[in-house]
Amino acid sequence: MLTRKQQELLLFIHERMKESGVPPSFDEMKDALDLASKSGIHRLITALEERGFIRRLPNRARALEVIKLPEAYASNQQQPRRGFSPSVIEGSLGKPPAAPPAPPKSAPVADNASVSVPVMGRIAAGVPISAIQNNTHDITVPLDMIGSGEHYALEVKGDSMIEAGIFDGDTVIIRNATTANPGDIIVALVDDEEATLKRFRRKGASIALEAANPAYETRIFGPDRVKIQGKLVGLIRRYH
Repeated sequence: MLTRKQQELLLFIHERMKESGVPPSFDEMKDALDLASKSGIHRLITALEERGFIRRLPNRARALEVIKLPEAYASNQQQPRRGFSPSVIEGSLGKPPAAPPAPPKSAPVADNASVSVPVMGRIAAGVPISAIQNNTHDITVPLDMIGSGEHYALEVKGDSMIEAGIFDGDTVIIRNATTANPGDIIVALVDDEEATLKRFRRKGASIALEAANPAYETRIFGPDRVKIQGKLVGLIRRYH
């Protein structure tokens, strides 16, 4: 699953290497994706590498190798160039930054003790991936777990919140919210493009997204780069 920006960068690198045999520079990538700084390119390349789409070759400057392409692109054989708008893989946010998708209202109460909640896709507890997508299915949860308000559910992918008791494959129940208190576990939308499940902290005027796994660093963002999409209120785990 790739975000729109990740897919754009992957296809830009692929097309440039087909044309010249040499990967584009970070400045060229930044300009092609209309990003303000090269730090965003570093983040996208790291995400693509961790998902197995590209590989950085050691001891060679600017050395990147495209290992695989998105299925949607490979099947359509499109030829994107700078400024292209590729087909977005199902599951990507793919929405204009000014209007990130909002979770729907919880479904009607199923009975006196439970409520039906829409599952909206996957959320990363690790490197951010796209989340808050289309309603894939509904689950029934105890009414006393969620209380009042609008709720949705997300399937967890990753291990950065394991010390908070949240594991890969769990389903988290989220109350729709746009504000949070320090220490709350939230769904954070970063740069209107990627969503992740982290503990909310403040560092002066900045926002810190804190993992619950010492293998992951706390990430610091300016307040204009992070939108709160909801707060964790419950968790469902299935044992197979």
